[in-house]
Amino acid sequence: MFNPGPIFLIVGALLATLGVAMMIPALVDLAAANDDWVVFAASSLVTTLVGLGLSQTGRGRPAILSSRQAVLMTVGAWTVLPAFAALPLLWSGATATYTDAFFEAMSGITTTGATVVSDLDSQPPGVLVWRSMLQWLGGLGVIVMAVSILPMLRVGGMQLFKTEAFDTPDKILPRATQISGSLIGVFSVFTLLCALAYTAAGMTFFDAVNHAMTTVATGGYSTRDASIGFYQSGAVELVGIIFMILGSLPFLLYVQAIQGRPMGLLRDSQVQVFFLLLIAFSILVALALDPLTAERGTVADLRIATFNVVSIMTGTGYASENYGLWGAMPVTVFLVLTLIGGCAGSTACGMKIFRVQVALKTVSQHVRRLAYPHGVFVMRYNGRPVDGSVVSAVMSFIFLYFLLIGLLALALMAMDLDPITAFSGAATAIANVGPGLGDVIGPSGNFSTLPDLAKWLLALAMLIGRLELFTVLVLILPRFWRI
Repeated sequence: MFNPGPIFLIVGALLATLGVAMMIPALVDLAAANDDWVVFAASSLVTTLVGLGLSQTGRGRPAILSSRQAVLMTVGAWTVLPAFAALPLLWSGATATYTDAFFEAMSGITTTGATVVSDLDSQPPGVLVWRSMLQWLGGLGVIVMAVSILPMLRVGGMQLFKTEAFDTPDKILPRATQISGSLIGVFSVFTLLCALAYTAAGMTFFDAVNHAMTTVATGGYSTRDASIGFYQSGAVELVGIIFMILGSLPFLLYVQAIQGRPMGLLRDSQVQVFFLLLIAFSILVALALDPLTAERGTVADLRIATFNVVSIMTGTGYASENYGLWGAMPVTVFLVLTLIGGCAGSTACGMKIFRVQVALKTVSQHVRRLAYPHGVFVMRYNGRPVDGSVVSAVMSFIFLYFLLIGLLALALMAMDLDPITAFSGAATAIANVGPGLGDVIGPSGNFSTLPDLAKWLLALAMLIGRLELFTVLVLILPRFWRI
């Protein structure tokens, strides 16, 4: 018999936590003598009460999760949380409609970074803090989910990163709590260091704290319409580069480093390829920039190219300049990086490096089998044999990834969006990156002018992309719902 109790308990507890978190922007607005503190206080009350009520329905039930319960809990949490996180955005007037508020909240919690809020420079402090907090909390959720839930569900090859803490599909073991606590500790320390570094680089304390939350979470929400480009500071960009990269590496390797195994971070195949791609593409974009900005100098070009390459590949979505004006080659590079993304087990977005590696190894293995039909070839990843189920899951994920982008792009074009906006919007939503291409949703625009139906479809795409596709799509199978 299906037992929904643990789902209600966990989702309710998360919702109540979100409600309590709403008091932080309320206090910020109160300190700034802004009347919006009442909005956040009311939203906090509603959200907390609903969360507590929901958790009470599951109280006293055993804290175990079957695979089906884990799927419903994950999808339920990532749907219910933005639904309530949208309330203060709507009631404060930051967004005109609930559609816009939900889009903004979903973009925040999934750390996508696509926004419909205009004139950020004049928004009240509480709204700016809340947007940043959504990405920070979402980033934490992404890491814990990637380390615990997704490997358990064997989603898209994530079982490759299964840890001893989660090697049974139906129990939440004590060691899982310890690992989660360590991940939260590392995440919090990175955020604090990033805020201090931004302050030292010349940001105000308020801007530094907000940008620190969205940098480490690789979310990209800013307190300025011009994003990082507002500061026109090489020091700010360098801080951003460092902490976006730190947020895009597997957090479990940080925990292992703290436990006395620091070399694991350097030896990890995914990390090595991640840095190789960043260096190669940064140099490539810098070379394309040099003829356009000869007066700026090679060093500045390399720094600016690196910042934007890191921002797009990690899925952060900050912009220091309108890279849509840089020419066809850099724009093509950014589109490719949007699709690839960062490392699994981090806050980064996209398809993930390890899937690209497994796909290339699979192609290489097939080619070798053609050349040597009787040969025996064992695919390895990080020195370990790769099970056939992982290869199947990865290849299925990649096929579905591009299929969904294509279908969503066609749906957006049916709403009279131009092909560049439609395709880049679909790609950036599924990949959870943020800005698209073109004049409408490019680095100098936002998603506010899109039709409401397009915003709902893109919000759904953000959810599907963040939960690694299959976690959401399995819900459409009738067999999944059979008792």
